[in-house]
Amino acid sequence: MVKATWNGDVIAESDNTVEVEGNHYFPQADVKMDRLVPSDTKSHCPWKGEASYYSIKADGVTNADAAWTYKEPKEAASEIKDHIAFWKGVEVG
Repeated sequence: MVKATWNGDVIAESDNTVEVEGNHYFPQADVKMDRLVPSDTKSHCPWKGEASYYSIKADGVTNADAAWTYKEPKEAASEIKDHIAFWKGVEVG
């Protein structure tokens, strides 16, 4: 079981993560989406495509752009469609 925790709150928990480039991508169904707020931030990866970001809100504190997803990944990264990964102090393990 892999967990993503931030500010004392378990944000995601899954036995079905996909690990890509050292990041665990959690199925969206295993993420507490009520803790995530969509952001306008975007980035681009040459082989995965365009990433969209979320800020995390836990216990009244916001961690801006601390989660991301590839809503329409390129074919080479199709396994991470509808999955979310974390960074910026989010403990994953």
